[in-house]
Amino acid sequence: MPTLLASGGPVIWLILIAAATAAVVFVERALFCHRSQINSAEFLNGVRTVLKRDNVVEAVSICDATPGPVARLVKAAILSRDKGRDRVREAVEEAGLTEVPQLEDRLNLLATIAQISPLLGLFGTIVGFIRVFMNLQTAGLYAHLDTLSAGIWESLICAAAGLAVAIPAHAAYNYLVSRVNKIVLDMERAAAEIVNIVTENGK
Repeated sequence: MPTLLASGGPVIWLILIAAATAAVVFVERALFCHRSQINSAEFLNGVRTVLKRDNVVEAVSICDATPGPVARLVKAAILSRDKGRDRVREAVEEAGLTEVPQLEDRLNLLATIAQISPLLGLFGTIVGFIRVFMNLQTAGLYAHLDTLSAGIWESLICAAAGLAVAIPAHAAYNYLVSRVNKIVLDMERAAAEIVNIVTENGK
């Protein structure tokens, strides 16, 4: 591996930086999604039970103790329970507008890395072939294979490295998008249900 890196030329380091960035973003976002995902049905059942006893303080405490955007949406609805159904719905929507960008944070960076990595590989390939032709021009017809092999190695390594970064980065991006979409769907379902729970309880 060190030999391959040494033979990859300067562009290989750009590709490695892109790979390290993609790995860090993926791990951080995967952990964030894992913490944000809860059993919303079970959580809402617990909140409903507490609200039926008119124990608003305990319901808010449950929301505070539960991680993730669903709990924060529910808390916003509970805190607006005395202001009417329309205001409860608005409070939930406002909370959702705050939560969704946090879920999607840095996903564009991962998508960008997936898109530019093959281009970096292509750039390294072109740089490698430029080196080949420069060496060939310098050595003329008597160019030795060793004179040309460095540029060829650089071209092949950069092309392979660009694809090796782009493929898992693209897969990681699609995986995270699916996780975010699932959480957003849970938020939408929970929002509709908590509006009904709070307004019914307030009657």
